[in-house]
Amino acid sequence: MMESWATSGGDLHLDLSAGRARGLGLRAALEDALRTAARDGRFAPGTRLPSSRALSGDLGLARNTVAEAYAQLAAEGWLTARQGSGTVVAERGTPAAVTAPLAYPSRPVARYDLTSGRPDVSLFPRSAWLAAARRALTVAPHEALSYSDPRGRIELRRALAEYLARVRGVRTDPERILICAGYTQGLRLVCGALGAQGVRSVAVEEYGLPPQQRVIAAAGLSTVALPLDGDGARTDLLAGTGAGAVVLTSAHQFPTGVALRAARRSAAVAWARETGGLIIEDDYDGEFRYDRQPVGAMQALDPERVVYAGTTSKSLAPGLRLGWLVLPAALVEPAVRQKELADGQSGVLEQLTLAELITSGGLDRHVRRCRSHYRRRRDRLVAALAERAPQVEVAGLAAGLHAVLRLPPGSLGEDELLRQADWLGLALHTMSFCRADSAPPLPDAPPALVIGYGTPPERDFAGALDALCTLVRL
Repeated sequence: MMESWATSGGDLHLDLSAGRARGLGLRAALEDALRTAARDGRFAPGTRLPSSRALSGDLGLARNTVAEAYAQLAAEGWLTARQGSGTVVAERGTPAAVTAPLAYPSRPVARYDLTSGRPDVSLFPRSAWLAAARRALTVAPHEALSYSDPRGRIELRRALAEYLARVRGVRTDPERILICAGYTQGLRLVCGALGAQGVRSVAVEEYGLPPQQRVIAAAGLSTVALPLDGDGARTDLLAGTGAGAVVLTSAHQFPTGVALRAARRSAAVAWARETGGLIIEDDYDGEFRYDRQPVGAMQALDPERVVYAGTTSKSLAPGLRLGWLVLPAALVEPAVRQKELADGQSGVLEQLTLAELITSGGLDRHVRRCRSHYRRRRDRLVAALAERAPQVEVAGLAAGLHAVLRLPPGSLGEDELLRQADWLGLALHTMSFCRADSAPPLPDAPPALVIGYGTPPERDFAGALDALCTLVRL
């Protein structure tokens, strides 16, 4: 059998050997060779191919083999068969050049990553997770792997109802828990449900997680900033915002690090009851309090007016994409409709594994281990600054995975600090980075840095502290 052919109009070579080497039959190898030639541009659009009779003679193949290959590639759009004009290579589109920057460009690689909100993923309990996955999959019913309840697997919802009641004081039952792909999706689902009910604006803390403002805006809602002070968000001002909902990080405000005082919690719940508003409680790192027992979730004050949002992103790893919403009864159906439109359901294997990890006690053991690890990290950060940069104040609770460093008057501005940090190989955030777009302009104030001490692996933490102390002494 010949493996190339030529026509009187010029040489056009086909190589069937590559396909044959991969175990393809004659027709499939011919299709592969023709497709590759068209895709790579060796056969330009409009190139006329030999008739099936001529090509079969050149290649030593049956005419039907060539005709079937032509028909398959015509069906795929690579060739066009024209009555009276033979078979030609079809016109094809070319990818447009990307001229605008990507919305989410790759993060620059710094020697030391001190950005906030990221755990030490080297702590992920691989062995315990694998063992839990094996046990869960062994006993899972066959139907678990099919399409199922968009709220999530009942095994995980039951485990979470017990776990959240025990460790965070949440009042709920499995029917009111919705599993989602982390906090970001959970917030989007709630905002979508609220928008469908006529809510037009959401109050947010004047400092917070920047992506959440984009999530709220994507749902068609506007935001209004709620001032903060040493007692947390000024929930006493909610009545004047016109908002139909408010997002609060009540246990450990991000990024200032304060806890919402009892009077402020009561004021928020009173506002929600009087106006029909909704509180969205983002309990992003409620497991990690180092100086005392964690403050319980405010959801327990009124389960019908508070949505409790939790996630494994800090306790286990962001890559799991597992979170949950504990919903008021009236919001279950609207939120489930949003989930069905978003992705139908979350990954089942991860849900079953997490349920097994919770019920076996593996998650409790892991969280205790992480709590000790992060407490040591924070203590080392505070001690290093006290010794080498005593003019810097470490603000906020002894909790979570970040701390706020308030620099004295006369220090470099935040923009210059970021430039110097880049020179030192440090990635970090400033307080300005976390300021809500709807917040009023900042008065002149000394700079502040938001330092995440969870991210660096242990081998790099000492070096990261050295570089940080160098930065804040500039």
